[in-house]
Amino acid sequence: MQYGICNLNIVPLRYEPSDTSELVSQVLYGEIFKLIDQRKNWSKIRLAFDNYEGWVDNKQYQEIGKEQYHILNKESLKLSLDLVEFIEDQNSQLHPILLGSTLNGLSILNHKFDGTITAKKETKDHLVQTAFLYLNAPYLWGGKTPFGIDCSGFTQMVYKLNGYKLLRDASQQATQGEALSFIEESEPGDLAFFDNNEGVITHVGIIMKDNYIIHAHGKVRIDRLDHSGIFNVDKKMHTHKLRVIKKVI
Repeated sequence: MQYGICNLNIVPLRYEPSDTSELVSQVLYGEIFKLIDQRKNWSKIRLAFDNYEGWVDNKQYQEIGKEQYHILNKESLKLSLDLVEFIEDQNSQLHPILLGSTLNGLSILNHKFDGTITAKKETKDHLVQTAFLYLNAPYLWGGKTPFGIDCSGFTQMVYKLNGYKLLRDASQQATQGEALSFIEESEPGDLAFFDNNEGVITHVGIIMKDNYIIHAHGKVRIDRLDHSGIFNVDKKMHTHKLRVIKKVI
């Protein structure tokens, strides 16, 4: 088994080994992973954080040793807390990194960083405050950054920045936590899940106080939440059908 670390800002994680293949997620700076299939130009990886799999270009990561991987995987995450920051490489060149980048592997990559770091588990009431950091970020299928993010990437990154682990997709996140019977039982920071006409969970958002929800739909936005689902304040209509509310924390 081979191992790797992302040494660039944002690396596309694709469904198939091709630049034209669907973007399923992104690998942010400092994330570590196992290489489960290697080809001439592409590698299939399994991310350590959430076990998500996809293909990355071989030019867009750095291999690390097994011992290095396991040491990093045992450590508490140290994450960049600024919208945009820079790391400095051994040639004194600056590389941009974004909110939520992992900084545990700086010494392995021979990089320096002097920005703001978060490394602790925050209380639940801090989740909505973190969510505001992504407000108005454009929707991007597979995205995980303030410059493009999808609904489950948004919830995963908000929870990650507060010291909690969510799986990658909305349908996977819906398997976590405790189901609540009514909206009235929910607290800010709980997750609301929404399904399509076939009953498949396709959307997720973070509940706020006073029956509001923050979620990624066109952009990261705030809408009303009721027993039917999300009421879009711009379109004056329901856009998502409520399936379940889950308390993860």
